[in-house]
Amino acid sequence: MTLHWYFAELQYTKMNARIRTEESSNISADAARDQSRWTFLTNHLLVLACLTRDPELRIRDIADVIGITERSTAQILSQLEATGYLTKTRVGRRNHYTVHGELPLRHPMHNGRQVGELLRVIEPEIPPAAASSTRH
Repeated sequence: MTLHWYFAELQYTKMNARIRTEESSNISADAARDQSRWTFLTNHLLVLACLTRDPELRIRDIADVIGITERSTAQILSQLEATGYLTKTRVGRRNHYTVHGELPLRHPMHNGRQVGELLRVIEPEIPPAAASSTRH
C-alpha cells in the first residue's frame, strides 16, 4: 500500500513539475515578446510628433496612433504642458495644442539641442517654423 502511494505521489510531483515548466516557458515567451516591443522614441516624443502634425487631435486619437492607453496619453499631455513643451488652448469643444519646439531636450547629453530639431528628423515634412512652435 505504501509503495502504491509512493508511485502516485511521484507521478503527481512529475506532472506538477511539467506543468510549472510549461507555465514558466510560456511566461518566458511572453516576456521575450514584450522585450521585442521597445522603440527608440519615447511616448512623450511621439505625442509631440502627433500634435505637430495635427494640433487638434483628441486624446483618443493620439492614444490610438501611438498604441498606448488614453489615460497614459492624458498623463503625458499633462507632463508636457507642466514643463512648457506644450500649451493647450480650448477652442469650442476641442483642444488646440501648441508644441514649443524651441525648448531644449531635457537630457544633459543633448545640451543645446532643441525638441524641434528632433521632431524635424522624425517628421521631415514638418517645416522648421512649425517644429519650433506650431501656432495657428
